[in-house]
Amino acid sequence: MTQTQKTVSPVDGRTYVERRYAEPIDLDAMLERASRAQKAWREVPMHARGALLARARDAFVAKAAGIAEEISWQIGRPIRQSPGEVRGFNERATAMIELGAKALADIDPGPKDKFRRFVRREALGTVLVVAPWNYPYLTAVNSVWPALMAGNAVILKHSAQTPLCAERFAEALAEAGLPEHVFQTLVCDHQMVAKAVGDPRVAFVAFTGSVPGGHAIQHAAAQRFIATGLELGGKDPAYVRPDCDFDQAVDNLVDGSFFNSGQSCCGIERIYVHESLFDRFVDAFVALTEKYVLGNPLDPATTLGPVVRASAAEAIHRQIDQAMRAGARALIDPRRFKTAKRGTPYMAPQVLVNVDHGMAVMTEETFGPVVGIMKVRGDEEAIRLMNDSKFGLTASIWTRDLDAALRVGDRVETGTWFMNRCDYLDPYLAWVGVKDSGRGATLSLVGYEQLTRPKSFHLRLSF
Repeated sequence: MTQTQKTVSPVDGRTYVERRYAEPIDLDAMLERASRAQKAWREVPMHARGALLARARDAFVAKAAGIAEEISWQIGRPIRQSPGEVRGFNERATAMIELGAKALADIDPGPKDKFRRFVRREALGTVLVVAPWNYPYLTAVNSVWPALMAGNAVILKHSAQTPLCAERFAEALAEAGLPEHVFQTLVCDHQMVAKAVGDPRVAFVAFTGSVPGGHAIQHAAAQRFIATGLELGGKDPAYVRPDCDFDQAVDNLVDGSFFNSGQSCCGIERIYVHESLFDRFVDAFVALTEKYVLGNPLDPATTLGPVVRASAAEAIHRQIDQAMRAGARALIDPRRFKTAKRGTPYMAPQVLVNVDHGMAVMTEETFGPVVGIMKVRGDEEAIRLMNDSKFGLTASIWTRDLDAALRVGDRVETGTWFMNRCDYLDPYLAWVGVKDSGRGATLSLVGYEQLTRPKSFHLRLSF
């Protein structure tokens, strides 16, 4: 009997979407169609591919209101925040179309008598994109748009929590006139993903998700000479120096900790504050956190929605409980948030002090509305603690001293180093992780490198 994938909304616990799982015969047919379609698509001039992708971008953005509401139902993000993902999609899609012309241009090493020489960026073939639920459009667009721009076919396997996101991409691309089968969507289980990764018709895998998920992708690809791009977990730190803009630091770090209920790979999960302003910072941070409104994400007044599922909330509660047993102090009374109830996806935000790196809440990914704050004596201690992690996606410093920011940033092991901001991707900069946060890069000119292969043309002239 054919199995189905059910998406349970964290808003009210009902099944919001149900889709049929692909069978092995479906995957085989999909890969065959993609291979054939890609051969024609790669011959389409790049400027025409870019124009089509711009039309698809516009078709998608035109439906922003409905798309935003679907995001809220699927993952529980407050409706006042969900439209921001459509705006972010627009920004990234636009940037990758614009950058494609430069990234995909022939590389000329310079003149040589009686020779013509250049390196051409060539499409790989079929790219498998495996996307997560927490930023379902922003993570997917990072690979889907440049992969198509480069002349690849794309198969998008979206999270079981956000299947409508893949369908909305498909609709926009079809409306823009993308040839049939150049972009396809796949609904399947983990075993089918592994089968796809191992299939010789898949040329590259772009995966965003957990560290165990990244290991599973690597294992499935191990018998092939195939590249994988992996954006995995994070435990992103912030360092607040005594010369910071205090109000800006508090406002931005509270938002960076609790936006999307803390379910962001680059969200702030640990903060190191100089001892000279530690108490003042903690008091201000708690006061602002207590102003959040936890509730139904479809209510415009809600600023903190549920986490994605009750089991995720329970895992976060266990991390808090373990830290408190080890001596941490919780500064937020959950009873202030009337909707919070253990056993449901609705949980209050939490701020912990008296924490250390012997606690999982300061070393393991939390992915929820919890942050630990530690006191430090200065730059050296902050650098040591920021680097005391198996993750390295982003890190931030809050200071008015640009030279200090550069000096500290050179020593922090991270893919992106921020000064006076956090939890943001500039599409003109490479998005990359180090250590267990992954490998490879998306966005910017660099992002095109893993979606193409170099082909050298070495032409000796006989005239």
